[in-house]
Amino acid sequence: MSHPETVVYLEHDGRVLLVDSDGHGPQLPVKGRQDVSPILRFPTLAEVSSQGIIFEQKMKIRIKFSDGEYWVIKGYPKIDWPSEWAWKDSIVSDNGVHPIAREAIYRSIHRLVSKVVIKNNQNEILMAKVNRGHFSGFWTLPGGYMDHDEHPTTGCVRETLEELGIAILLTDDAPVVTQRIFNDEGVSFVSFTYQSTWNGGLEDMKLLEEEISDAAWFSKDEALENAVSYFDSEAIKHHG
Repeated sequence: MSHPETVVYLEHDGRVLLVDSDGHGPQLPVKGRQDVSPILRFPTLAEVSSQGIIFEQKMKIRIKFSDGEYWVIKGYPKIDWPSEWAWKDSIVSDNGVHPIAREAIYRSIHRLVSKVVIKNNQNEILMAKVNRGHFSGFWTLPGGYMDHDEHPTTGCVRETLEELGIAILLTDDAPVVTQRIFNDEGVSFVSFTYQSTWNGGLEDMKLLEEEISDAAWFSKDEALENAVSYFDSEAIKHHG
């Protein structure tokens, strides 16, 4: 059965509205269900209206699959907490829920990044040129994605050791916390950027060659000029 071109993703404190293929809801997923054609999906605008639900639109995201392009309107329903709606975390593991809904819910999970501004006694900032990922070929601050069970203060220290081969201690300064969605795919990134002091030389580093091609010290102005990441620029402005 074909899927509507535009649907509405309504979420209220972990509860999500699903309907069946005829637009009747709310419906509940079955965790671990397999070998079924999708029978549950997000409602259309008309189906939301038919239930008398008013919502505040937050954003509109684009999902592109091999069979076409779909739009998902993300909104907050202006109703009491809907205890009869589906738990968000129960939807991903049900093959009976359409991939459009599962993909949209997957994208709604924040991607967490932990980074660090490392300065020496000359007030220079250490940056690394990366070989892979979003900023391949460009200069970035040390750091990266946090592990699932990892605190951000641990993540940036671990990443710096892995990428540059140096052990650092963070200062007591509060991190710069930034959040941004960069395109219409709707993925939200959150960055925690800390500060550290290190006075070693470039010869003291051991670069992770498959990921880092170079490292260098820059003045604050030079670091800002070379930074291509919004999160790096904001942190350098604050910590630099």
